[in-house]
Amino acid sequence: QVQLVESGGGSVQAGGALTLSCAASGRTFRIYAMGWFRQGPGTEREFVAAINWSGGSTYYADSVKGRFTISRDNAKKTVYLQMNSLKPEDTAVYYCAAGIDSGRDYSTTGRYDYWGQGTQVTVSS
Repeated sequence: QVQLVESGGGSVQAGGALTLSCAASGRTFRIYAMGWFRQGPGTEREFVAAINWSGGSTYYADSVKGRFTISRDNAKKTVYLQMNSLKPEDTAVYYCAAGIDSGRDYSTTGRYDYWGQGTQVTVSS
């Protein structure tokens, strides 16, 4: 059993920065790949970023590459999403996800087994 709890969401003006955190319970966090997804009102959930079990490989959606950074601290069982140069288009509920690292399919929702409840990020112009 793994439980994920996101925090750090809020409101920020365009060009600002925000850091999201996802704290995980369970004994097997170290072997999990971790991902961030987001979903706006009336839209499908979309991939944002992912990181493999060791933190040695990261993956980003084209829309956030160069602005967002995903990282993890396995000792603290926490994954982070540092968001810089935020745009109104980034407004969404952001979800943390975890799944046993298979070395592939990091951008698909189906490869993740556990999900947090989400945290709202609102970017105003």
